[in-house]
Amino acid sequence: MEHLSINEHETFKLGDWKLQCGATLPDAHIAYKTFGDPKFPAIVYPTWYSGAISDNVWLIGEDKTLNPKKYFIIVPALFGNGQSTSPSNTSYSHPFPKCSVYDNVRAQHTLVTQHLKIDHLYCVLGWSMGAGQTFQWITQYPDMMEMAVPFCGAAKTSLHNQVFLEGVKSAMLAAKGIGSAGPKEGGIKGEGVDQKRVWTEEEKSVGMKAFGRGYAGWGFSQTFYREKVHEKHFGFKDLESFMQGFWEPWACSKDPENMLVMLQTWQSGDCSLQEPYNGDFEKAMQSIKAKTLVLPAKTDLYFPPEDSEYEVANMKPGIGQLEVFPSIWGHWAGGPGDSKDDLKWLDDHLSAFFAKHGN
Repeated sequence: MEHLSINEHETFKLGDWKLQCGATLPDAHIAYKTFGDPKFPAIVYPTWYSGAISDNVWLIGEDKTLNPKKYFIIVPALFGNGQSTSPSNTSYSHPFPKCSVYDNVRAQHTLVTQHLKIDHLYCVLGWSMGAGQTFQWITQYPDMMEMAVPFCGAAKTSLHNQVFLEGVKSAMLAAKGIGSAGPKEGGIKGEGVDQKRVWTEEEKSVGMKAFGRGYAGWGFSQTFYREKVHEKHFGFKDLESFMQGFWEPWACSKDPENMLVMLQTWQSGDCSLQEPYNGDFEKAMQSIKAKTLVLPAKTDLYFPPEDSEYEVANMKPGIGQLEVFPSIWGHWAGGPGDSKDDLKWLDDHLSAFFAKHGN
C-alpha cells in the first residue's frame, strides 16, 4: 500500500471530552483514517507510541491479511500523537490533561458507533501501545468484537516498563532543567505552570537526542546489537552512526510535549482501572469474551513473554491463545515492518487466526 502523508486523515469532533482524571479536553477531536468499504467486516487498529496514522500502513494491503478489499479497517490516533487533540495542535495551558488508555478507547468507541455507525467489530488489534488499547477495548466493551490480537504490548504497564519510561522522560526534561514528578506524572511544577510550555530549538534538540539514545537500548534486543543487525540490515558503519542516523532523527522528528502526553498514557496503562474491575486485574482478564491471540516477542525488553503468559492464564478457557515471535529484533519484531521475516510471521499468524475464528 502506498505511503500516506502525515496530513492524510479525517477528524471527528468529540466536543468537551471528560477524562478519567476529572479534567476535560475542551473542544476535543479524534483523528482517524479508514481503508476499505464500510460494508465489509470492521477492524479497529489503533496507533502506537509516537506513531502517526500513516505509521500503521505497513500491515495493511491487498497482499496482506488486513486486506482493504475484504475488511473495513479503522485506524484511530491516540490523544497526543499530533493528529488527535495534542499539545502541538491546541493552545491549552500547561499542564496538558492526563489522558488514560480508557479515555482514548472511549473516544474511539464514540467514533466507531456514533460517527461510523458500526455496532460490531470483527477484530481489534495493535502493536505496542496499540496492543494496550486492544486489551482496553476487549475489557471495556467485551461484547462488541469477535477477535482481538494484541502484539508486543500489555494489558497493564509493568513496574519495570515504568522505570524505563522514567529514564527517557527524565533525559528529555533535563534539557529544560525540569525533573520528573514521578511515574504517571509530568515534570515537577514550577515554571510556566499556567502557560503553554515552549521549547527552544536547542532544548528540543538536546532533549530529544537524549531521549532517542535512551530508547535505543530498549527498542531492539541485546542479540540484535550483538549480531550487528544495525549494520547488516540498516547499513550503518558502527554504533555511533546508528545513534546519529537512526535514533536521533526519529526522536527529533517528534514534538516533546506530545511525547510526554503519550508517555503518561503509557505509564498509566492498566485495563483493570475501570468499572466493574476497580483494579482487579485477574477479573478484567476473565471478562474477555473475544477470541484473543496474544503475540509477545521472545526478546522484547518492554513486554516480555512472561507478562503475556499471565494475561492468557487468567482468561477463561478457550479465550486466550499465546504465540511468541521467535525473533532477535526485540520490540521491533512487532512493527513497524522493518524486519520482513517478522512481518511475514505476524501476517501468517493473523491469517490463520482469522481463518479459525472469523465468521
